[in-house]
Amino acid sequence: MYTSSWCASVLGLGFLVLPALVAAVPLPATGRTLSRKGAVVLPFIKHKHSRGLLARDGDDDGDVLGGSVGLGDSADLFYTVAVTVGNSTTAVNLDTGSSDLWVMSTDCHTTQCQASAAQPYDVTKTFRPTGNSVTLRYGDSVTGTHASGPVGRDTVTLAALTMENQPLAAVNDTDNSAVSNGGAGILGLGFPGQSFVQAAAINAQFKNTQGTDTFIEQTGTDGPLVSRLIMADMIDEPLFAITLQRDTIDVSGEGQITIGQLPEGVDNSSITWVPVRLYDAADGGVAAPSFAPSEVYPLRWEVELDGVYLDGKKLPDSKQQANGIKTPSLSALIDTGNSLIRGPSDVVNDILTKVSPAYASDPTAQPILPCDAGHNLTFQIGGKFFPVDPRDFVSQNAQGDATNCVANNVVSTDPPGVGALFSWNLGDPFLKSNMVVFYYGNLTHPSVDPPRMGFLSLVPQNADQLLDQAVEEAQKDGGSFETKMDSAPTASSLITEDEASTAAGSQPTSTTSSPSTDVAAHPDGTTASASAPSQSATQSQTTSGSLSHRLPDGRGAWSLFLLPTLSLLGSLCIL
Repeated sequence: MYTSSWCASVLGLGFLVLPALVAAVPLPATGRTLSRKGAVVLPFIKHKHSRGLLARDGDDDGDVLGGSVGLGDSADLFYTVAVTVGNSTTAVNLDTGSSDLWVMSTDCHTTQCQASAAQPYDVTKTFRPTGNSVTLRYGDSVTGTHASGPVGRDTVTLAALTMENQPLAAVNDTDNSAVSNGGAGILGLGFPGQSFVQAAAINAQFKNTQGTDTFIEQTGTDGPLVSRLIMADMIDEPLFAITLQRDTIDVSGEGQITIGQLPEGVDNSSITWVPVRLYDAADGGVAAPSFAPSEVYPLRWEVELDGVYLDGKKLPDSKQQANGIKTPSLSALIDTGNSLIRGPSDVVNDILTKVSPAYASDPTAQPILPCDAGHNLTFQIGGKFFPVDPRDFVSQNAQGDATNCVANNVVSTDPPGVGALFSWNLGDPFLKSNMVVFYYGNLTHPSVDPPRMGFLSLVPQNADQLLDQAVEEAQKDGGSFETKMDSAPTASSLITEDEASTAAGSQPTSTTSSPSTDVAAHPDGTTASASAPSQSATQSQTTSGSLSHRLPDGRGAWSLFLLPTLSLLGSLCIL
C-alpha cells in the first residue's frame, strides 16, 4: 500500500521540526553502491556488535543475529504474520508497501471489526497513548479504505525479536479488509519516510519543530518496528527476506519472513542486488536534515526495471503520461500487501489482448483463456530475468471449471506522480515466484550504506509442466483446483551467532533447494527455464484489488507530521 498525492495536496502544510536532543549516529557501513543502475554486489561485512538482545536460553547460544517466522495465507490474496502486542498475539497483514503498524482494538465496532474472527487488542491493559491519533487511508484512485485510531506505545514481538515502547495505532474505526481473513491489522515494513505513526508519536513529544532533523534522528525511538531493531543494533544486518507460499492452483512453497540474516541455505552470491530508488524533496521525498544536507533518502521499496516481457518478447514501453511530473524512468514497487500485479493501463491492455482471445475481441469482457496456456510475464531487474510462475499467473474463473481460467491477476494502476514514481506495483504473484531481500542500509545517512533489494527466482524449470499437471488433476477432481488456508504460525525462531557459524561451516555455498538461479536467463521461449519466460494466464480475484493497493503520497509522512495543529494529523493518507 502506498500514500496518495491528492491526500498530500490537501494536507500539504509546511512542517517544522525541532532539532532533537539525540545526535544522529551513522550505522556501520557494510559496503557501498558503485553504480545507481544495474546489479550491485552486497558484501556482508561482519562487525563486532554490542547486541541489545540475547538468546532467550542464555549466553551459551551466542548473540542474537535475527529471527524468522512462518506466514499465514488466505487464498493467496492475504498474507499474515503473527505479532505479539502487549500480552496478546494476533495476525496482521504483511505489507512492504506501507510503514505503519496498526491493530484492531476493542473499541472498534464497525461492520468489518464486528465480523472479524481475530482477537482485538485491548487498549485498557498495556497500551500507553501518546495523545495523538492518525487516519491511514488505503486504496487507489478508484477504491479506498481507512483505519483510524489513537497512537500509543506497547511492547511488540515479531519473529522472536522484542522491541519495547513501540509506537503503533490502536484502530477503533476501519473498513479495511485487513481485519478479515483471520487478520487484525497491518504490519508496515517500509521506510520511516512513509510512517505517519512515527510522525504522530514525535509530534506528541516535540512542539514548534522545524526541518526534518527530529523526524530522522528519532527513528531509533519512534520509527517503524524493523527500523528500530536496526537502529538499536538488535539484528546482524539491516535487512529482512520474504518468501510467500502458494495455496491455490498447485499448493507448494514456504511462506516465511527472516529478519537480520539471509534465510538458511541461501547464499549471497545467488542473489541479484539492485539499488533502491532514492527520492529527493522535489520528487516528494524526505528533505535533507541540517546535519546531513547532501543526503537523499529512500521513500519506498522501489527498484528500476530494465524491461517487461511476455512469452519471451519485450513489451513496448508505456505511453501513459505521469501526473504533474516529467515521466520518470521505468520502475516497480515491491509490495507484499498488494495481491495483484499492477501496471500501466496501455501495457496491461496489451498483455490481456495477447493472452485472451475473448478480451482481444471485446475489451469489456473477462480475459478468459485456457487454464493450461502457460503464459510467462517476466520482469528484467539488474540485467537478469525474474518471471512470474505460470501457476501464479492464472486463477480459476468458476468453481467446477478447470478448463477455462481468467487472467485477472494483472490490472491497471495509476500513472506515476509526485511521491510515487513507479509505474508497476509487483504484488503477491511476483513474490510467490521470487524470494526478495529488503536491505535498509543506513537509515540516517543512506550514502554511507545505500538501501538495496535482492532477488532470487524460485520458479523451477519445469513450471509449465507443473501447471499442466495441476490442471489435469483438477479436471479429474471435478474441476476443483487444490487449495488450502494457512493460519499465521505463532512459533518463531531466533537466529544466534553460534547457530549461524555452525550452519556457515557446514554449508559454505548452499542455496535454496527449489529455486533455479538460471530461470529465464534469456526471455526468448515459452517455458519458465533458463532460456524462457513461460506462458500462463493471469490470476487474481476481484476482491483482492482494494485490499492492499496504496495510493502514492505526494510528500511522505515526514512532510505532514509537523503541523502546528496536531489534530490535522487525523487525515494523513496512506496506501
